[in-house]
Amino acid sequence: MNASLLLDEYRARLRALRRRRSLQGGENPYLELMTLLVGAPPGLSAPLDLAERRRELASLFSWAIPNARALEVLATHAPLLECGAGMGYWSALLRARGVDVLAYDAAPPGRSSKNGYHRAAREPWTKIRMQTSATAARRHRERTLVLCWPPYDDDAASYAVLRAYRGDTLVYIGEPDEGATGSVRFYRELRLNWTLGSTVDLPRWPRLRDTLMVYQRNVERRPHLERDRCFECKRFIPTGAIGRCDWCFECRPSALALQVGKHRVEYVQAMLDAMPAAQRSVIERSPNRIR
Repeated sequence: MNASLLLDEYRARLRALRRRRSLQGGENPYLELMTLLVGAPPGLSAPLDLAERRRELASLFSWAIPNARALEVLATHAPLLECGAGMGYWSALLRARGVDVLAYDAAPPGRSSKNGYHRAAREPWTKIRMQTSATAARRHRERTLVLCWPPYDDDAASYAVLRAYRGDTLVYIGEPDEGATGSVRFYRELRLNWTLGSTVDLPRWPRLRDTLMVYQRNVERRPHLERDRCFECKRFIPTGAIGRCDWCFECRPSALALQVGKHRVEYVQAMLDAMPAAQRSVIERSPNRIR
């Protein structure tokens, strides 16, 4: 099958799924579509544009792909509390299997809601309650906390939720060891005060390491002693910040700086001079340039 025919099949399946509003027990259409794309011959990867297909499917389903083993492990830890549930795909699959799960999101996706991570302009796959993750976690200590792909630079989606939670079991779905998910403080809290039990490898897009990890809270809590400082003046800066503090940036501006998400990335003149001309030209014309 060539790339054009494969894309036609993929798009036909996707159109049909976009009209669906619920899932039945045993279904997992996200996994089926991902397998169709990733299982294509290597020569088709470029024309299929897997990075774009991933963003497209993540917007409609979830940023992590469940498999049967992951759902089985989650079921053994029910009742569950999924915070930051997004489209509610994982919760929908669990509910279709008869698992007790509550799903919360501060901004449930839908036609009347703006959710930057799920722009499918349709209602979630299952009922999602509107509430911040920290508030929901604080209310349900009797349930196992489930966090699926919390953004890597957002304490409120991971660290703050874990600190608010008073239960003893966490199921974390994302990348281990400070990957593309979870904030710096979140990983520090896990290392200090939680113990990793079982893990389940998940279906993975290229270059990702998605894993389901089950943690148990330690009996004694240890405080965070590690703090981050500005590289230049050594003042304390927010944990997870990149580069220098705002004061140093204003007093001694770098030759060029870009805004990357919540972070500022700076380039000194020597770095710019050492770059190939084409690369430097792209950076200098970047729409994210702030200096």
